[in-house]
Amino acid sequence: MDSALPKEFPQGLRFAFWACVVIAVAVVVRRVVALFSPATGGPPEMARLDAVFAAHAPLTMAHILPAAAFVLLSPVLLSRKFGGERRMLLAFYALGVWTGATAYAMSRYAVGGWLERSAVLVFNSLFLWELGRSYFLWRRGEIAEGRRWLIRAIAVLLGIATTRPVMGVFFATSRLTQLQPSQFFGMAFWIGFTINTVVIETWLRLQRGDPSSPDKLTLAQ
Repeated sequence: MDSALPKEFPQGLRFAFWACVVIAVAVVVRRVVALFSPATGGPPEMARLDAVFAAHAPLTMAHILPAAAFVLLSPVLLSRKFGGERRMLLAFYALGVWTGATAYAMSRYAVGGWLERSAVLVFNSLFLWELGRSYFLWRRGEIAEGRRWLIRAIAVLLGIATTRPVMGVFFATSRLTQLQPSQFFGMAFWIGFTINTVVIETWLRLQRGDPSSPDKLTLAQ
């Protein structure tokens, strides 16, 4: 399957893509378990975070389950000929729009306050714009360009997975920094989403500048 990739495609980026998919799905599974079976022990910081999401359980579920479906479908869409699965692609776009819309609603209860909320507003808007641009390019038959914009959108959404290791660093160093989740969640969001956005944009621009790069760009194969 790797033979379908451009020769210059870095193995590290492929690994990062799959790592983000696994982390994103694991986060959703953990959140669902916490909502239906709250833990009685554990660190007090995690208990407080779980309480925030439990207070808005219907909205949380309405956001994370479609988001998980979007993430799980992304390798399937990226490993097939773009536009070849019309119904699946339409469902994928619809899941993306729903995920983005509910992310705006979730930002009202951001743990990290306005700093986290600002990151959600900026990168969620970027995600929806890129997803919309991909859709209209696909409908116009501009398959290669539509695929590039879809890759951008997927990478931005997977930024939520990249925020998790960043949060882990903040949690691990909290005794030294004295920072609470309400103080570092916003920073983690900005760092995580920025990493994904910059990395995928850099790679796509390098691919566009390479005349030997095929039109069928894929992360999943």
